[in-house]
Amino acid sequence: MSAKILEGKLLAQVMRAEIAARAESFFKKTGSRPGLAAVLVGDNPASQIYVRNKRIACKQSGLESSLHHLSNQTTQTQLLELVDKLNHEPAVHGILVQLPLPPQIQETAIVRAVSPLKDVDGFGPENLGLLAAGHPRYLPCTPAGIQQLLLRNGINPEGTHVVIVGRSNIVGKPVALILMQKAQGANATVTVCHSQSRDLASVTRQADILIVAIGKAQFLKADMVRAEAVVIDVGTNRLADGRLVGDVDFEAVKEVASAITPVPGGVGPMTITMLLSNTVQAAENQSPF
Repeated sequence: MSAKILEGKLLAQVMRAEIAARAESFFKKTGSRPGLAAVLVGDNPASQIYVRNKRIACKQSGLESSLHHLSNQTTQTQLLELVDKLNHEPAVHGILVQLPLPPQIQETAIVRAVSPLKDVDGFGPENLGLLAAGHPRYLPCTPAGIQQLLLRNGINPEGTHVVIVGRSNIVGKPVALILMQKAQGANATVTVCHSQSRDLASVTRQADILIVAIGKAQFLKADMVRAEAVVIDVGTNRLADGRLVGDVDFEAVKEVASAITPVPGGVGPMTITMLLSNTVQAAENQSPF
């Protein structure tokens, strides 16, 4: 029996309607709309698509958005000056600096320069520290989207064994921090493994919920999955024939798992949705009302 398909695209539509209602309520109270400033450096085609989709999503959900598109030759000092300006702009409640950045710019310096109150990606050290301490301000968008995708499909991580394949600062580490919180919708036993883990398959087969974010196309095979496990595929990879696939061998694993996310249409739409949610929350946090 094939697994239930966890459609992030459909859930994102439901959640964006909820976000639009929050944005409208904020507008009625303050006379302004939650504002997101996107900063794009260079002409990376994938980054351009991501930023365009985020701006479209903002408009559809009643948020204001602005784009600051800088050349590939932009210096770190110039980018830091722009970030500082946006930090002090009252109409900007959230700042998104699209990664990756050109090699002459240190990503960590830029991430740290964004005001913690406007760090709607949740990547800055203050917000990650608050999450680690159990007092989160903004949850990083992809991990938060994963949690919502589980909970709103009736899959509660509480008491389960969650195995995460991948230890990036964007997905692996923060999703582990979220799911081990002493909070409803978390309280999981979490194992983080990666490409250097010994006998990786023996670890992944222990999972009730298996989250794969290792960046290798169709890496996770059916024999690495325990029967009836829930599989969340965070990967996005382009094959030589042009097909977009995840880090999971979807066709094989769906015959073993109880539920699985597709690529595309699974985690991806939830990431943008949680960015919108964080921007509205940031506006609420910064409002005197």
